[in-house]
Amino acid sequence: MAEDAAGRQFESPAPASVRAQLLATEHWGLLAARSTAQNEVLARIGIFLTLVSAGLVSLALVGQATDFSEAFVAFAVGVLAFIVLVGVLTQLRVMNIGMEDLMYVVAMNRLRGAYVELDPGLDRVLMSSPHDDFAGIQQTYYFFTPKRGISQVLGSTMAFIILINSSLLGLFIAATAVVFTSLVALAAVLGAAGAVLYFGLFYWGGNRTFRAALAAYHPEFPSPE
Repeated sequence: MAEDAAGRQFESPAPASVRAQLLATEHWGLLAARSTAQNEVLARIGIFLTLVSAGLVSLALVGQATDFSEAFVAFAVGVLAFIVLVGVLTQLRVMNIGMEDLMYVVAMNRLRGAYVELDPGLDRVLMSSPHDDFAGIQQTYYFFTPKRGISQVLGSTMAFIILINSSLLGLFIAATAVVFTSLVALAAVLGAAGAVLYFGLFYWGGNRTFRAALAAYHPEFPSPE
């Protein structure tokens, strides 16, 4: 199917100038939608981090007021449960926006492929790729590296939000364990294990979703062999 798509030309009765204007209009629409989505998720992350800061400050104040008694532990469990819930919802939105951003990159790569069909000499001045397959996506995301490296993976917004949520979940598990067992060492072990498990599970799940989406997609302008 990829070979058929590569050989099929962008045919239209409209002049090339009109086709270029139509493609540019779609391109600007995608850019605007991508910018809106990114701004929205950044605002969501900002609200979540503000909530985390407020929650931790409230725990410190209540802890001092109650001398870290059993009432404080119960309060901490409630606050952490709420923050973890908001964090999971924020994380889901971040991951959804990540897939949406992938869609925008693929769509704009496809438009560049159509531009190159209109003007074959254009590809030599494009930094972003005119190919809408995985290799083209990597070129658009990472101009100066041949493929996604560990720094891009660990520095991604998805890894950032999963790390914060795993830490908060670990604190929640530890606080809950203290309520039922009063064993601080056991609570610390359970909290650490829960945090590591959460991070690994959701990081693997996010990567799996990304690769499944690419596997199901058939590019219109595949990269040359």
